[in-house]
Amino acid sequence: MSDVSAVKAALKSQVIETPSWGYGNSGTRFKVFAQAGVPRDPYEKLADAAQVHRYTGVAPKVSLHIPWDRVEDYPALTRHARDLGLRIGTINSNVFQDDDFKLGSVTHPDPTVRRKAVDHLLECVDIMDATGSPDLKLWFSDGTNYPGQDSITGRQDRLAEALAEVYERLGDDQRMLLEYKLFEPAFYTTDVPDWGTSYAHCLKLGPKAKVVVDTGHHAPGTNIEFIVAFLLREGKLGAFDFNSRFYADDDLMAGAADPFQLFRIMHEVVAGGGLEARTGVNFMLDQCHNIEAKIPAVIRSVTNVQEATAKALLIDADALAAAQRSGDVLAANGVLMDAYNTDVRPLLAEVREEIGLDRDPFGAYLASGNQERIAADRVGGEQAGWGA
Repeated sequence: MSDVSAVKAALKSQVIETPSWGYGNSGTRFKVFAQAGVPRDPYEKLADAAQVHRYTGVAPKVSLHIPWDRVEDYPALTRHARDLGLRIGTINSNVFQDDDFKLGSVTHPDPTVRRKAVDHLLECVDIMDATGSPDLKLWFSDGTNYPGQDSITGRQDRLAEALAEVYERLGDDQRMLLEYKLFEPAFYTTDVPDWGTSYAHCLKLGPKAKVVVDTGHHAPGTNIEFIVAFLLREGKLGAFDFNSRFYADDDLMAGAADPFQLFRIMHEVVAGGGLEARTGVNFMLDQCHNIEAKIPAVIRSVTNVQEATAKALLIDADALAAAQRSGDVLAANGVLMDAYNTDVRPLLAEVREEIGLDRDPFGAYLASGNQERIAADRVGGEQAGWGA
């Protein structure tokens, strides 16, 4: 896309969904680190998300995580979001933190435990109804640690049965997004370990079931952009969970570890029409900001995704197609590299200025004094984190 006005229009219409848990305390498996000013409830999480949207202009949606974001009155929470210029995005289930789920949730050998897990997923659909959320995101830690521990085939049967029940509960305008993860905490078998397993279940379920690509959930060397291109082609790419990894599921800021990979992914998104509303691809962040301040880290993540998107939009599609048709390998690669090596920060600064925002969202937020205000105001109470 070489037309600068068209590039700007695409960037202005981009929507990036931020995670409520990204504003809470988090850490490694060894330690959760507390910070001053961290939200104490979902209302304060939404207030922080509103700051990200205020300075970036492209983050009006917020994912909720149940039970971490459970409240008595979901319509009231929805109105609060609306008053802040936000809307509730994806509802994320949690069937991995209860003692009953030690041997699995929807794939557990005990039908009583499976029933408990499915009931939670159905509760999440109820919350979708109450908040207007269009998407239910499912991630299962289910699996086994030892050979012979359970039947691999039997667990797939139980998974399929549970997914089918929840799928039938969805409304006409609601979707199921099935995430996958290579390993952890199940180390021998994971019941949804890769995109193929997720795709196979979604294909069988029907058109309202889509695959989530978490950029941190792959084996080293996996070509994630191939997965993205394939799923887009099949109409089964539902959403991204953007984050960065050096080793495994590190959940670092998007674009921090390998910005070139993020660019390659966004190239396939643009080429496959994934930015168009008709595809329904949801661009979400899934990150844990362990040692850095939460709101600035989310702002930086959003702008990193914007930069990768802008570079992908600047690729000369005609020149690339001509080089590909002629088999000119170096020319084709050169077209991509020219776009990647373009400094798109001035372009994005112009885009922000044209919609009435500060040219530098990160610097503008730091200068606003909000970080100091929330640290002073949010004293007492229990800070939000992985358990709340």
